[in-house]
Formats: sequence, structure tokens, C-alpha cells
Amino acid sequence: MQRLIVLLILIVSPFARGEEPLAKAIDAMIDGPDYKQGHWGILIADAKTGETIYQRNAEKLFTPASTTKLYSCAAAMVAYGADHRFVTPVYSKSKVNPDGVLKGDLVLVASGDLAFGGRLERHGKLEFANQDHTYANSGNTETKLTECDPLTALKDLAAQLKAAGLKEVTGEVLIDDRLFASARGTGSGPDAVSPILVNDNVVDIVITPGAKPGDPAKVELVPASAGVQADIDVTTGGEAQPPSITLTAQGVHSFSVRGRVPAGKPPIIRIYPISEPAAFARTCFIECLRRKGIRVNAPLLKAAHTNLPEQDDYEHWQLLAKHTSASFGEMLKVTLKVSHNLYASTLPCLVAAKKGKHTLEEGLREQGKILKELGVNVETISFAGGAGGAAADKITPKATVQLLQALAKRGDWEQYKSWLPGLGIDGTLATVVGETSPARGKVFAKTGTLSWSDGMNGRTILASKALAGAMTTAGGRELFIAMFVNDVPLPKDVGPMREGKALGKLCEIVFDGVK
Repeated sequence: MQRLIVLLILIVSPFARGEEPLAKAIDAMIDGPDYKQGHWGILIADAKTGETIYQRNAEKLFTPASTTKLYSCAAAMVAYGADHRFVTPVYSKSKVNPDGVLKGDLVLVASGDLAFGGRLERHGKLEFANQDHTYANSGNTETKLTECDPLTALKDLAAQLKAAGLKEVTGEVLIDDRLFASARGTGSGPDAVSPILVNDNVVDIVITPGAKPGDPAKVELVPASAGVQADIDVTTGGEAQPPSITLTAQGVHSFSVRGRVPAGKPPIIRIYPISEPAAFARTCFIECLRRKGIRVNAPLLKAAHTNLPEQDDYEHWQLLAKHTSASFGEMLKVTLKVSHNLYASTLPCLVAAKKGKHTLEEGLREQGKILKELGVNVETISFAGGAGGAAADKITPKATVQLLQALAKRGDWEQYKSWLPGLGIDGTLATVVGETSPARGKVFAKTGTLSWSDGMNGRTILASKALAGAMTTAGGRELFIAMFVNDVPLPKDVGPMREGKALGKLCEIVFDGVK
């Protein structure tokens, strides 16, 4: 019995295997003056043996921010499989007559395809930029768009219909978005959760400065569509002047753009979130049909899904075209690499649909069942959404390591790990450490950031900065890490990136300190 007690102490002690210097180095950093009001939760464990290398408040609840996506992506992957592909069909009740006329309605049935062709490159992969466009309105000047056409799927469907001989639609063009109930996402960026997504449910506003100060700036909407109207007045300022752009909604389908961009600088991206995804998709679809020479008698601007047929009727209707998505794994890759809030918010709804359910809440309960089956103690954590911005989202370092341990037992673990941002390499970890960092490329982990404005003191409260995933140390040891810091008041001239760098530094300490 005495021998067993000693063995258990060695397993759970943060100072096991003579690693007191590591614990002291971590403690010195997280107990520093910057965090006297904050709260740290850390668990570092050997990936093969489960041995605890270091822990601090490992069983306490923390606000996870976007590390929530580790859970929602894992559950969705289990539910669908990484190789699943979404098929979006277009139906009609009657056949196209010999003259190419469809005397009836054309119905696109949304399948929950997250990218819907918008990020698709020619090799079937989904592209992403480290600074994703859905975060553009946070003021980031490094945002870039991918080179992919956001209307790829709708153009593909229009081309199929044209090739099938369709020349005219006398009835309506409808979008059936009844796969699951609409919901609101959590986190910044577009938040209209729907089974139909065109360009991530945003219109990109690409603002290019003129040749010299005083010139009007060139403003392009992507995709350009009658579904959204913009009143634009943006000028070019001096090279040293910071950009100043204001977007103001003028109605459900219109907005204004005002401001100034500096001369001699790259284009600046902003976004206008779409509040009615199905209506916007309908307008874009009609425009694609017309550009293919197919006459559509229905008006461009109208409710997207009036007078839809019974869902069971489609098995008796004519399948005229269908678009097949990239693999679901590619969608999860984008979700994790850039921390895509809308995709992650949609995942529990997709899980609900897979299980024959309909609502976000039902999807979260199904997600909980999947996580429990994986081996996560779900009674110790809480989720109200899939992205990490809900007030009820709470997790523990211990549960997070449990999740990673469970995923590591699956045959698709290496694939899942590759979807996580690489420290100093890509996604939301691209710039956390420099090119000379010893830990660069040795950590694959999900980041999380959540902050609030302290109006009284004119500063930011960092509700959460988090990092969780896998790493390989200098000695070749595989570890699972879960690190959270909550409730840190930031000085007025400091942003959340300070704690991002701190987490990077912790990774470097662990990389060098664990043999």
C-alpha cells in the first residue's frame, strides 16, 4: 500500500521527474504583477502516459473563449466524419419542357455546406488567410481575401441548369433553409446561423486608396449583388493618417460607408454582415442564372422561402442540378485555423440535423452525448454555443486535456491536429512567436480571445486568453497543454496580444523545460 501511495504522488505531482525548475519558471511568469487580479488555469500532461507535468487550478472553471471550438469541432467530426461532403440540390416539381421552359418553381435546398464553394480552390482544398475576413471590422489592416470566387457554388448550379437545357423559369426561385432552425452565433463577425451560407454570410468591402490625398477611394463590394445596396463616400488621406472607416446600416439590405484611407497603402477590407442569408442567396442565385442566359421571371428582391413544398415531396420532384462540397474536414480546418465564429456556431445545429433534431439547443445536447462517449466529463463544463462567446461557456483545463486524450486514441487524430494553428506558422498562432523561436512549429493548438470594454476606466478587460492543444518538446516528448488566463485588466495602451505573446513564452518554457 505504501508503494502505491508513493506511485500516485509521482503521477499527480507537478514536480514529478525532477522538474521543479520548470514549475518555478512557470510560476514566476503567471504570478507576476500583470496577473494579480487575474486567474490562471493550466494543465500540462504527457500525451502517452497521462502523467501530469504541471497543473494550476486544473479542475476550476474558466471562460474558454474560442478554445470552445475544440469541443464543437470534435463532436461534429465524430457525427459526420472528416470525409463527409454536403450535397446541395436544386429541384423542380415539373420537367423542363422541350423549349427549355420550366413552368413552375425552382427550389434550392440548403444542405448546411459551410463554405458553399466560396473558399474552394482547384485541388478541392479550402483556402484561408491567417487574418480572416470575418474579423475585418475589428480594425485589422492585415486582412486579406482569398482568391476564390464566393459565388462558385451558385455559378456551378447555374451552369448545370444551362447545360441541362433550361432557358426560362416562369415560377419562383426559392431557397429551402429548413434543415435546422435559424439561430444567432456567438463571437464577433457575422452571426446569422443558417443552412445556407454565401461568402460566410457577408459582403466584403474592398477599399483601395486613390493615387493621392484628396482623391476618392475605389470601393468594391464582393460579391456585388442587388441584394445589398451601399451608399459610399470614402476619400484618400495622407500616408501617415490612420484609416478611419464607418459602416452604418440604413435598412435590412442597405448600408453606408464613410471615411478615409491612407494613400500608398494596400486595400483595406471591411464587411457587411448579411442578416437574411436565404434572401441574399436567392438574389445571388437569380443573378447567376440570368448571367448564364436563363430568363427568370421572379423579382430579384423577395422573401426567399414563401410557399415551400412539404419536405417529403422532393423525392417525387425532378432533380435538376446539385453541388457537392469540399470535405467536411476542410471546413473544420478553416474553423480551427482562423477561429471562424460563424462556422463554429453552426456546428451544433449540423449535429442536431444529423441526429434528426432541429434546434441549436438540441444540437448542444447531442454534442454533449458525443463528448461524454469520447470520455469527457461533461458535467464539469458548460456550453451555450459552438464558438466560445456565450456567457455560459465554461471549461476546465482537466476536461480539455481529457478531450485531447480521447481524440488522440482515434485514427483521425493526426488529421485533426493538423487543422489546429501551428505556433509561428499559420492561423491565429502565425505571429505569436518569431521565426527563431525554439518552439516554432512544435505546438499545434487552438487559441481563444475574449475581451470587454471597461467604459468606466477607458480600458479593456481581458475576459479570456487561452491556448489548448498538443506540443513536442526539445527532447521529443509529446504533451497535451491547456492554458487559460481570465479576468485581466489591461493598461490603456495594451491589447490582448500581450497575453498571446505570454502564452507563446509559456510554450517556449515548456518546450525547453520538459525532457
